[in-house]
Amino acid sequence: METKHRNLYKLDELSDYKVASNYSDVRGWKIVDADNRTIGKIDNLWVNKDMERVVYLDVKVDKALIEDSRNEVHDVIANENNRELVYKDGDIHIIIPIGSVSINKDTKIVMANNIGYNTFRNTNRYNSVDNFDREYERRVMKSYYPENDPDSVYYSDDDGFYNRREFDNK
Repeated sequence: METKHRNLYKLDELSDYKVASNYSDVRGWKIVDADNRTIGKIDNLWVNKDMERVVYLDVKVDKALIEDSRNEVHDVIANENNRELVYKDGDIHIIIPIGSVSINKDTKIVMANNIGYNTFRNTNRYNSVDNFDREYERRVMKSYYPENDPDSVYYSDDDGFYNRREFDNK
């Protein structure tokens, strides 16, 4: 994402922002699909700075889900401490719209309401070191909600794109 057009930031980047007291800070919590299969852990929250709210969960994908992605061919290498295999390109993160999940404060588990394991397995991943662009957001939204048209004129501007039920965190 070009800096001049950037409106999404990781919460960790915004020292003057924090999770509102009436919401749970879900960073570090496990996230599961609609059938309770592990997707990964929530690594960060993506904030739309103009709207002053969280729009995406940044999920570090579980190794099992990556290994189940048989339709993709990747070269793997050991990371610097030689304990964990990561993709050479570092694409082990996905984004999930905040309105697509339910949060259980008691169990500290986040559930993707209507998104199944295979959908997550086939969703494009990204490298958390890099910022993603609107094209990546569109591809992800299309994989999660193929019945919606994320390329429609209504969703083309920043405000319109995030004014959808998938981003409603209420």
